Amino acid sequence: MGKPDPRVDAFIDKKAAFAQPILRHIRDIVHRACPEAEETIKWGMPSFTYKGQILANMAAFKEHATFGFWRSKEVAGTDDAESAMGQFGRLTSVADLPDDAALEAMVRKAAALIDSGTKAPRPLKHPKPALSMPDDLGAALGANPSAQATYDGFPPGQRREYLEWVTDAKRPETRAKRISQAVEWMAEGKRRNWKYESC
Repeated sequence: MGKPDPRVDAFIDKKAAFAQPILRHIRDIVHRACPEAEETIKWGMPSFTYKGQILANMAAFKEHATFGFWRSKEVAGTDDAESAMGQFGRLTSVADLPDDAALEAMVRKAAALIDSGTKAPRPLKHPKPALSMPDDLGAALGANPSAQATYDGFPPGQRREYLEWVTDAKRPETRAKRISQAVEWMAEGKRRNWKYESC
């Protein structure tokens, strides 16, 4: 077994009687399947790391315990982000966990993913649909070549910030004021949120 962390012992000892055997069982399984795993505390709960990367973590609450793999989708076929309960739901006894052989296989799979050097797949971001140029803003930009050149040089996200700011105005006076301000800022080469950018 990897070197135990006394903070994990203290964490387990402070938990309810039903949770202690669950947490100890998980700890034993992780170390049996991955002897090089190290213990630490992350986000206030016991975590297991391997080669400097998070392998899994566990926690206990008033009425249940949880256990989850960091790369849950690849290891257990579930997405831990979908549930605050980890891959195995609310654990109230050791019997709620998969059998030892299956759990050990998952720990070995999690370690193998780290060994492979692959990164966890990141969810694909769906690009927002392009916004059309409002006639009034388009006319104001067209009347100011410097502002138009700045706008044309912006990437889509920075264009969107100005377009949304103008089109989100509720009253015509507010919209006119925002168009005037936008043209002034763009003529100076400024992004919509230039005030918040570090110097």
